[in-house]
Amino acid sequence: MNSKSSLQDKAINTIRFLSADAVQKANSGHPGMPMGAAAMAYALWKRHLRFNPDDPEWPDRDRFVLSGGHGSMLLYSLLYLTGYGVSLDDIKDFRQWQSNTPGHPESFCTPGVEVTTGPLGQGFANAVGMAIAEKHLAAVFNEGDYDVVNHYTYAIVTDGDLMEGISSEAASLAGHMNLDKLVVLYDDNDISIDGSTDLTFTEDVGKRFEAFGWHVQKVDNGNDVEAIDAAIQEAKEESHPSLIMCRTHIGYGLPTRQDTAKAHGEPAGEEELKRAKKNLGWPQEKFHVPEEVLEHFREAMEQGKELQSAWKLLVSNYEKEYPEKAAEFKRRLDARLPAEWDKDIPIFDPDEKGIATRAASGKTLDAITPRIPEMIGGSADLTGSNKTWIEGSEDFQADSPAERNIYFGVREHAMGGIVNGMAVHGGLVPYCGTFFIFSDYMRPAIRLSALSGYPSIWVFTHDSIGLGEDGPTHQPIEHLASLRAMPNLVVIRPGDANEVTEAWRIAIQRRDNPTAIVLTRQSVPILDRSIYNSPKGLQRGAYVLKDFGDGDPDIILMASGSEVALIAQAGETLANEGHNVRIVSFPSWGLFEIQDATYRKSILLDGVKSRLAVEAGVSQGWQKWVGDEGDIISIERFGASAPYEDLFENFGFTSENVVRRAHKLLK
Repeated sequence: MNSKSSLQDKAINTIRFLSADAVQKANSGHPGMPMGAAAMAYALWKRHLRFNPDDPEWPDRDRFVLSGGHGSMLLYSLLYLTGYGVSLDDIKDFRQWQSNTPGHPESFCTPGVEVTTGPLGQGFANAVGMAIAEKHLAAVFNEGDYDVVNHYTYAIVTDGDLMEGISSEAASLAGHMNLDKLVVLYDDNDISIDGSTDLTFTEDVGKRFEAFGWHVQKVDNGNDVEAIDAAIQEAKEESHPSLIMCRTHIGYGLPTRQDTAKAHGEPAGEEELKRAKKNLGWPQEKFHVPEEVLEHFREAMEQGKELQSAWKLLVSNYEKEYPEKAAEFKRRLDARLPAEWDKDIPIFDPDEKGIATRAASGKTLDAITPRIPEMIGGSADLTGSNKTWIEGSEDFQADSPAERNIYFGVREHAMGGIVNGMAVHGGLVPYCGTFFIFSDYMRPAIRLSALSGYPSIWVFTHDSIGLGEDGPTHQPIEHLASLRAMPNLVVIRPGDANEVTEAWRIAIQRRDNPTAIVLTRQSVPILDRSIYNSPKGLQRGAYVLKDFGDGDPDIILMASGSEVALIAQAGETLANEGHNVRIVSFPSWGLFEIQDATYRKSILLDGVKSRLAVEAGVSQGWQKWVGDEGDIISIERFGASAPYEDLFENFGFTSENVVRRAHKLLK
């Protein structure tokens, strides 16, 4: 054994046993994957991955996604060894309170973690989104010899990742788009929590990916660094996305647990770990890191500086040759919106008949997107219905990656994960749309955007029984309550076309958390803002639309979305009867909750106990705003198939019913 291979073996075993020791100390975690995939990770990180530990945000770094996030200690070990802001003490603090080495990778917590992974398959879809972002930005900005955007996206995935449907959705789209800078290494160990994958997963994965249009290679020995290195090199020369299937041994080296389900999700045990170290010729000392191994890995720090310096020089010369493009490139990388980006946002004239808020959203996009060229997005086979098409651009395809419209196909879950990957990549403002009912299909991706602070924009149309004849399978009832319950996600349900424009203004400016804009299929009146207060009140979540009468309000009517027009009409009727009525448009609980108490009390006056909320969904959550003496007109069952006008009448969403219910509160 020569000194080079000896050092390499030591380096790989360092990854294995740092990971296993951390799991053992925490008495919690997943040692099997890091021990089995260590050689694969070593080959990638030492021989191919371009990164700078001193600057984890270097724009042209290669992206690495550990989709099987349960194997987080594999990533933390690599981050520590290569010189990121992860210390040996952090490794020892694995899975502990307020540590930066949580049980599954969190992008907002640990330097060098690109995306939050854990729910299997999400990282795979995120990687596809990153590769789309790279391909698009390269097509837009690269000129001549100046490849200022030129990086790969790598992922390590597991059997579990590839069982999840989101991976098939995302892989299918990636193959269609020929995302040639996407390289996925498959930790093919034939073990899941329940036991052998033969229990449930006997398909030919390679043939499946070939059918998706991927380049597929197999490495029979997942500990063969040279073979893995050669496979990665071949993948980088391909014109298709690549899957490298590496046959590995979960819990490699564990005397009784290797290749068993017991190696997956529980500590090895002190005695088992001692015997594993003996088997692989490793010292018994816990968290042992040979000095020569640390030096070997820390070469990445100097190499990273050199790579980034070379890129900066390239960009500097690019600035001289293409100053306008370079300025635009820098602006996008800095996540700065263009000057006067909202200059052309429309103001909609009053119209009793009105338009659907989805249509107002489409018109707003038409006005905004020419001024924000980094906006890119699409729908899950519902482009015309969701009104998400960017006028003046064509569709992003393998041969037209500079275009800004993405046909995601009927792949809602993957669409969500892909948009998250695009959002964290940088340089883009991505959005996507579907029917509100199908937010269920993409909820895990929405949740991860909220957990991680991704600035993803979710556009949901057909927001209630107002979609009509398609019936209860397509009519969202509980969805507003469900998404409102999600921390960090701002849900906005605009009441008319001019509130829609304000919703988009909010969504585009929020760069630290996601936004969901929830829109109608049916037309709703465009309120006369010479009579009603400015829609800019939407920015505070809830605002006084109008006070009817001269004195303090006798009752407060509040609503979101299409029901705002109902309470405005009902308020006028009550005022004509001699009541003082406050009408509150309440498009976003989340935005309202972050306002100061003084503002909130100025809208929902403490002294007014008669409060009526109106919303075509379940009532859950409205109790907080109406109080113990208030009332709610809501829907506590699934919808029905009929024209929407009939549905609104039969479910009690008429101004007459609002007045009747108000009368009961006013007695």
